[in-house]
Amino acid sequence: MRFTIWIILMSEILHTITSDIANEQILVIYFAGSIRAGRDDVPIYSKLITKLKKYGQVITEHVGDYSLSIGGQSFLTDKFIHDRDLHWLRHSHVVVAEVTTPSLGVGYEIATAISWRIPVITLFKRGNNKVVSAMISGSEGCRHFEYEDLEEAYLIIEREMAKLGYEEKYES
Repeated sequence: MRFTIWIILMSEILHTITSDIANEQILVIYFAGSIRAGRDDVPIYSKLITKLKKYGQVITEHVGDYSLSIGGQSFLTDKFIHDRDLHWLRHSHVVVAEVTTPSLGVGYEIATAISWRIPVITLFKRGNNKVVSAMISGSEGCRHFEYEDLEEAYLIIEREMAKLGYEEKYES
């Protein structure tokens, strides 16, 4: 019984990298957004992820899940989350990070992606009395953009994905 529950639980957590992805026929997108640092932007994350799914597989779709609390996936060890997320990051073709809510984890993911030469697009919502870190906005490894509303964020995604050679291929 416990083993069956564990298998079901793990199947909900782990994403399978299919043969299409392994053969790089499907764009693999790593979406980064705050989890433990605050979940106020989940509605934005969810909509951005829906947009990104038109380009390929968003392997970190859980970041936009309304049921994921500030505690994150508390039934997993921090080591498991760290190693799993770095594995996903390593297999990604592009990172899109919503950086309005400051998060050490998101900063770590961005820095790692830059060091691995994975393209990074960062989005920051203007007019919220927050300031983006200079380590993000000043990084030559990030394509950093500020947006007013979701429509503007979608246009930024479309333009930047096109610059990277990616186009919408799927219905989300």
